[in-house]
Amino acid sequence: MVERVSEAEWRGALKDGQGVIKLGSGAYQGAYSFGTRFGNEKGTNPEELLGAAHAGCFSMALALMLGQAGVTPRRIHTTAKVEIAQQGGGFAITRIHLTTEASVPDCSPQKFQEAAEAAKRDCPVSRALAGTKITLTARLSES
Repeated sequence: MVERVSEAEWRGALKDGQGVIKLGSGAYQGAYSFGTRFGNEKGTNPEELLGAAHAGCFSMALALMLGQAGVTPRRIHTTAKVEIAQQGGGFAITRIHLTTEASVPDCSPQKFQEAAEAAKRDCPVSRALAGTKITLTARLSES
């Protein structure tokens, strides 16, 4: 079993407070606030970090699925758009849309789409977010 640790500290009230998010590896530390989460202020937010984790997890899972299908990707590029919306008295992550483009020599479009759907379904982050609608646009590129 592998365990990863990250942390966050928040100071102050919701709308005028500030926080810091740190990855346990030390690879990233960034400020976050109400304005970075719900507005356009500079900084990060939990949804952005969740999207990065999902894009990374999906890309690795797609490489695995393609390998199991007998092909090796040259490159996989994935973007995750995480939607947060007001629901009832609070907020919820309502949707994540993955967009991936991959260069995979000797791979048929059908084999690629099957591998992409399997990766969307089976990557650990997708499984952890099973209660959230996850959609996918997958494109096989020439380069």
